[in-house]
Amino acid sequence: MAGAAAERGDGLDAVTRLAARANAMTRTFGAAFAGCTLPGASEPLFSVGAGTTELGMGIHGEPGLRTTRHLTAAELADELVDNLLPELPQGGDGRVAVLLNGLGRTKYEEMFVVYRRVNERLRAAGLRPYRPEVGEFVTSFDMAGVSLSLMPLDEELAELYDAPCDTPAFRSLPGTHAPEDDARADAPGPVRDEAAGPVRGARAPGEDLPVTKALQAALDLVAADEDELGRLDAVAGDGDHGIGIVRGLRAAVAAARAAEPGPAGDPRSAGTALLTAGLALADASGGASGALYGALLAETGAVLTKAPAGRGGSPSALFADAADAAQRAVGELGGAAVGEKTMLDALDPFRRELRARAGEALPTAWQAAAEAATRAAADTAQLVPARGRAARMGLRGHGHPDAGAVSLALILTAVGATLR
Repeated sequence: MAGAAAERGDGLDAVTRLAARANAMTRTFGAAFAGCTLPGASEPLFSVGAGTTELGMGIHGEPGLRTTRHLTAAELADELVDNLLPELPQGGDGRVAVLLNGLGRTKYEEMFVVYRRVNERLRAAGLRPYRPEVGEFVTSFDMAGVSLSLMPLDEELAELYDAPCDTPAFRSLPGTHAPEDDARADAPGPVRDEAAGPVRGARAPGEDLPVTKALQAALDLVAADEDELGRLDAVAGDGDHGIGIVRGLRAAVAAARAAEPGPAGDPRSAGTALLTAGLALADASGGASGALYGALLAETGAVLTKAPAGRGGSPSALFADAADAAQRAVGELGGAAVGEKTMLDALDPFRRELRARAGEALPTAWQAAAEAATRAAADTAQLVPARGRAARMGLRGHGHPDAGAVSLALILTAVGATLR
């Protein structure tokens, strides 16, 4: 719909409004019969017991909200519709766009049988399915299951939905509304590895300046724990935290190496490198964690770029200011608070300890603050998630540390080692 609005010449504000409205009018519910496996992993992110169905699973491979017995096609359709109808937004004219989506390993014949019952149920509820789509559009690797998306339509939304569309993952041409059976949305595009190949302004490894050294150390430590971070994330999430943060840190290292100018002791030089690294990390990592880590680095860099020239003042106090700013930025962007089982639960004790030791040498103060963050990250095992999709998983995450808090503690520990 956003593409159709842009194609007809709507301005950016109008396209943004329509995209947000389309998103707000959409509701999705999924079910899985078997889990999915990340490339290179030896075990699936989650397993579905024989003879059972996982209801409310997430499109990125998050486990379901509850487990039920094996369902027939009609029973599955009833579960999907029953969970969506009470959630449908008001404001449509009775027409509803319908997307029954296969998750990667579900036969088209089975989806068509499910859709027959979905259609019956929607019509019985007084809704008119409009140009229904049945096929594989957003898959989840090799997951067996389906998701059902419904969007109430009015004249404004229906006009955009009717617009012709021709892309590798979705096709809707004039006079047709059937998807291409071989179209898949899960084929990964090329991943840009920012650390590979020649980089503008790159230095030999021995010539790296402080920010680049610190980020490289963080990358090395996090990469060593990549599988464990993925395991922690898979408890109530999609299991890709380790992969995403490693990819983002690779990009951050390359960006910092290319951008870090000036004398090694100048905080403004470090700030410039961190600003650039934060943008690169957010772009390469993707997802909510990537955006939050990008904001953390960029906000830290912004504070350092405003530091006075020379070596006046306490470095520990300066970095405490930067940590305060980073905490505010991450909290505002993610909408989370301390105690809700996020990376803030490691960042907050770090910044408080660093502030308390603002009069000490930076390596000493940083090490103590990083140790506080590490303890706090471990303590998140006793918290129940209160933000994002993990919050809907109930007590499933209790007893396991938060992946974001753990990865942040690892990064802070690695940076501390370079300072020493």
